[in-house]
Amino acid sequence: MKARVIAFCKKETVFVIAVLIAIVSAFFVMPSMEYLGYLDYKVLALLFCLMIIVAGLKEQGTFTYLGERLAGKVKNSRQMCLLLVLLCFFSSMFITNDVALLTFVPFAIELLYLAGLEDKCIKVVVLQTIAANLGSMFTPVGNPQNLYLYGVSGMGILEFLLFMLPLTVLSLGMLLVVILMEKPKAVVTGIQEEEVVPDKKKVLIYAALFVICLLTVIRILPWQVSLAIVSVAIFIVDRKLFSKVDYCLLGTFVGFFIFVGNMQNIPAISEMLQRLLYGRELILSVLASQVISNVPAAMLLSGFTENYREILYGVNIGGLGTLIASLASVISYKLYGECKNAQRGKYMGVFTAYNLVFLAVLLVASCIS
Repeated sequence: MKARVIAFCKKETVFVIAVLIAIVSAFFVMPSMEYLGYLDYKVLALLFCLMIIVAGLKEQGTFTYLGERLAGKVKNSRQMCLLLVLLCFFSSMFITNDVALLTFVPFAIELLYLAGLEDKCIKVVVLQTIAANLGSMFTPVGNPQNLYLYGVSGMGILEFLLFMLPLTVLSLGMLLVVILMEKPKAVVTGIQEEEVVPDKKKVLIYAALFVICLLTVIRILPWQVSLAIVSVAIFIVDRKLFSKVDYCLLGTFVGFFIFVGNMQNIPAISEMLQRLLYGRELILSVLASQVISNVPAAMLLSGFTENYREILYGVNIGGLGTLIASLASVISYKLYGECKNAQRGKYMGVFTAYNLVFLAVLLVASCIS
């Protein structure tokens, strides 16, 4: 029992911390019905809906199927690297950075080994991780911190996309430069014989449900309606998907909602944090992300400033840097560590080098934009 608890705490560290700080804060602001007002129900509902829809698409092998079809057209190592990295960059805009990595990192490792390109594995996985973290910043549904900040900022969908476009384009340009510097080597790839073809009917249903969620994101459809439609549809189509939802992530949001709400109700702490943040939102959100990861950093800092644009830039580029700056990066590290002849030390060296370069360039660009 003790071993299981320890294992759970290691796996869901951020969730455990969120729960603990929420409990500690409750000693300073006694629990009451006001706690219910702390929660952003729209964000929680949308996160739940998006997670269960993407789980359905992943269960059908939709993303791997598309990747395999594209991989069949690859002729050399540079094209393969380009494909594997851009799959993460663009898919993360819609299926989130962590799902993109969970899907395409194992696919990349398998493909590289089959093509005899094991020596490219570390570089490709590192670039996939950077691509997923940066591609996901373009849309409100690309990652949890964007969905939250999009909601609290009151930005329109077009305003949000235009605001994030320059950094997204710069990120894509940097990735292309790194990949195109790669010396091409001829490879032979092909589709696996036992190819799994997704159920078209289910994929269309999940796609329709995703569109319904987008209507809520752009504030056309109430979140209650989306939640009801998605829940009923999933119950009918494939109810086991309810077990695929990351409830710990939802719990993490609840814990931080309570903690931030309580801190806002303690005048001395609230005023101190507001003074500390004023004019330093960008750099402090980058630094906070390095230590507590970017999702908690976004929720914590946004509670004490209305300069949401700086926070938005900060926590997204702040996903670069340390391994824990974005929990999606931890996913890639674990997946690579499980492959044959994994060199974890070398991986961390390459990961840190590339992340620091990308972070430095994007931070400078953010400061002068």
